[in-house]
Amino acid sequence: MSAPLKVALVGCGKIADCHVEEIRKLDVASLVAVCELEPLIAEQLAVRYKIPACYSDFGRMLASEAPDVVHITTPPQSHYALAAQALDAGCHVYVEKPLTLDCLSAQRLIQHAVRTDRKLTINYWPNFDPAALAFRQLIDQGVAGDPVHIESVFGYDLSGVFGQAVVGNPAHWVHDLPGKLFHNNLDHILNKIVPFLPEDQPEIQAFGYRRRDPVFDPVADALLDELRFMVRAGGITAYGTLSSHSRPVGHSLRFYGSKRTIHLDCISGTITMEPEPLLPGALGRLLRPFTHAGQYLKQGGRNVMRFARSDYHYFAGMRRLISLFYQSILQDSPPPIPYHQILRTGAMMDQIFSQLHQHVEVA
Repeated sequence: MSAPLKVALVGCGKIADCHVEEIRKLDVASLVAVCELEPLIAEQLAVRYKIPACYSDFGRMLASEAPDVVHITTPPQSHYALAAQALDAGCHVYVEKPLTLDCLSAQRLIQHAVRTDRKLTINYWPNFDPAALAFRQLIDQGVAGDPVHIESVFGYDLSGVFGQAVVGNPAHWVHDLPGKLFHNNLDHILNKIVPFLPEDQPEIQAFGYRRRDPVFDPVADALLDELRFMVRAGGITAYGTLSSHSRPVGHSLRFYGSKRTIHLDCISGTITMEPEPLLPGALGRLLRPFTHAGQYLKQGGRNVMRFARSDYHYFAGMRRLISLFYQSILQDSPPPIPYHQILRTGAMMDQIFSQLHQHVEVA
């Protein structure tokens, strides 16, 4: 295609600004319209970013603008219907996580995309951050050996802008999700584990609980805020942690391999390896902290250089993922996230939520 891809966005909430800003950095795309049920919100987003058109009717936007790509940034309850409508209109679709409310509907949506010969992807953007890509390259090169155990951690700040909106409003859409708070965040944990698991059916044990004090509102108090689970598939195990109370808020992945252990800190954008002792006994133990310090100094210096080149951005991973998705459309190549990984993540989420519904602990 000689002309830029025509892109439209539906859902003008907080995350929409991030999509708009990253789309606008790409030469291969032009953002032509935004849509929101509340016309004023759509108009405000359009004015802020000088977007040519705004709509309150999704079907009308599809018919009038004929976009090549639609970004869906609405609450998850509407993802399936909007994505299916966009696919039927001939659009490729980029969806915020979670893809749909359960794995069955995700499978149907992916089948719909294949049937209409359109591309579909989900916003697993942290996996495409420069540090995350470098981490995966080390694993693929065999530096750490075969996977033995994975630990994936994600923190959520209930006192932040998003957290306060959820906890303080019993009518917030998060409360209606099958997995509630976990449903909107668990992708961040599982999508880092899934690529390393064999095809065996995984065994999962999960429990969740509410650690914050009760407010004696049945809806608010039903919102669990701490989740732990263990996965075993073949000879590989994994731990997953979603915490709303541990500080500082974390987002990390630790890969225990048959050769080395590698740690990815998604917040600082650093990769460190557990060092092999260079000297025996006490001397080897003395050197380990300095080896770690050297790694952090090197990683920090690399990030400073990226910052000096204006290449150190919070949503760099989102821009990379969007760019790869657009390239898959222009080159008619597979989308950047394999469909089987999206479906496996969804299936594991279903299992975890099923266990939470059976057994709930409240601190």
